[in-house]
Amino acid sequence: MAVAGRLMPQTHAIDRRQLPADDRETAMADTCTHLDTAHDVEPSSTGCEDCLRIGGRWVHLRLCMTCGHVGCCDSSPNRHATAHFHAHTDHPIIRSYEPGEDWWWCYVDQVAFEVPGAPPSPSHP
Repeated sequence: MAVAGRLMPQTHAIDRRQLPADDRETAMADTCTHLDTAHDVEPSSTGCEDCLRIGGRWVHLRLCMTCGHVGCCDSSPNRHATAHFHAHTDHPIIRSYEPGEDWWWCYVDQVAFEVPGAPPSPSHP
């Protein structure tokens, strides 16, 4: 639920089996302690902005919940969402940018979660 551009810090971990295979193995913690870094963001692109720039391809898309960067998942050849986090470690949370998926991921806490009351997940066209 958005409050003054921030999301309320209410989360619950999800079963790792609900995640795509490329994200399942690293889910470890029970809660995300970085939800205060998440904002209501506008997606930067309708596809992986880095792949579009270099002519790359992607499998699934992820949305940075700090700045709106759209990057590709770890099953994609270039792993731009994770690269974005490594370049901007103060951007720890991503959200799936796939139709019908509402899960979030915290790189720092290594946890997948959902945010009850959050608006539906945006997704690429």
